Amino acid sequence: MEVKCIIFDCDGVLVDTEKIGNGILLSMAAQYGFEMKLEDAYRDFNGRNLKECFSHIETAIGKNLPDSFEREYREKSFEAFKTQVKPMEGIVEFLNKLKIPYCVASSGPVDKIRLNLEVAGLLDKFEDKIFSSYQIKSWKPEPGIFLHAAKEMGFEVKDCIVIEDSKAGVIAGIQGGFKVYGFANGFNNEDLEKEGAELFSSYEELAEII
Repeated sequence: MEVKCIIFDCDGVLVDTEKIGNGILLSMAAQYGFEMKLEDAYRDFNGRNLKECFSHIETAIGKNLPDSFEREYREKSFEAFKTQVKPMEGIVEFLNKLKIPYCVASSGPVDKIRLNLEVAGLLDKFEDKIFSSYQIKSWKPEPGIFLHAAKEMGFEVKDCIVIEDSKAGVIAGIQGGFKVYGFANGFNNEDLEKEGAELFSSYEELAEII
């Protein structure tokens, strides 16, 4: 296929945030009896909205989390993101060489996407090309956010590819009819490939594939 537009996920694809966010979530949830390894959190939580993650935790511990849990998590993670977020290795060079339009489509809120891109030094590359599930009230694994991004960018599904690192994101892309490339990080390889993604392990490799 001739690729005319690239739709990137944000966390774990453009910016290295997954370890930060999952680490804070697991630390906070542990106070209420929840136990999970970081690699399992990558698989179960990445790409999903927070309410689904909280529901998973509540089911596991058999009780509701405090009403303040989401606010406290967002405050702690935002503070960490402000100082710790870095661009994914190779992404700056990859974007600089792109000759076609691209955008970001994420399940996170717009302010979180913008913060992470800004701290990572990528915001200027995505200004006016940021699409959030919160804008359309549709979250991965539903395909809505990718379909919305393609439409807003002015392209048909067949002309776009999706870059993802989460099971939920790959499912969303495949259900939307997109060709999906999965960023393999050692924890997600099997899940991404099982859901139909073509795997790559670096942006140098992706540049050779597409």
